[in-house]
Amino acid sequence: MKTGQFYHVYNRGNNRERIFKEEKNYVYFLKRFQDYLSEWVDVYAYCLMPNHFHLLVKIPDFPEITTGLTPAEKAFKNFFTSYAKSINKGYGRTGSLFQSNYKKKLK
Repeated sequence: MKTGQFYHVYNRGNNRERIFKEEKNYVYFLKRFQDYLSEWVDVYAYCLMPNHFHLLVKIPDFPEITTGLTPAEKAFKNFFTSYAKSINKGYGRTGSLFQSNYKKKLK
């Protein structure tokens, strides 16, 4: 993810399953998002649906990283892992919560 750019970030539940089973899951998702990503992205819009989500974010200007994951990419990875683990634990499930790695489109 390049600094100064807008991205549409999205994903859905594995097998189109719900990733938000109750209202408290939406709140938890946003709280964890803030915890992991508020330092690395500016949020312009989001839409959380029962089985998928959409985020419109801008990557602020930071020094460019030439190898490996950028801080924003690492934060997204850690955020999604954290959320999936909490849902799996809370609902007694195992395996992947999300269909695949999150997708991002340059806007």
